Amino acid sequence: MLAVGNLAPNFTLPNQDGAEISLRDLKGKWVVLYFYPKDSTSGCTKEACDFTANLVEFEKLGAFVAGVSPDSVKSHQNFVVKQNLAHTLLSDADKTTLNAYDVWKEKSMYGRKYMGVERTTYLIDPQGKIAFVWQKVSVSGHGAAVLEKLRELSAAA
Repeated sequence: MLAVGNLAPNFTLPNQDGAEISLRDLKGKWVVLYFYPKDSTSGCTKEACDFTANLVEFEKLGAFVAGVSPDSVKSHQNFVVKQNLAHTLLSDADKTTLNAYDVWKEKSMYGRKYMGVERTTYLIDPQGKIAFVWQKVSVSGHGAAVLEKLRELSAAA
């Protein structure tokens, strides 16, 4: 797992519209990068809607919010439209970024082992360093918790 103070791994991924987004292009902004397992599932929908509900507050603090999953650009388009999401979703179909951020993990359900995304959020500071990490995220209230931490850290910066 990447630690606070580490330089965040750069990435270039397509968003829900197919436009490429690179971390290096976001230098100077706070970045909320949340990794989630699958579009349109109950927990992931709740988490994405929570970030959209708080988006104006994130933007007031100069933050860019993006969700990352291995789902396709088309799947992200459908998810954005269906849930009226206002923030960016990034497609990491080849799992390069998921691996770089150490969130592609062996999981287990009902005794069956499989590979999947461990729900994790990284808060990256304007210099591109990891400022805070939430591992094994519980979805309820997560967007508000990230916003609160961003307020605290940006006020101290």
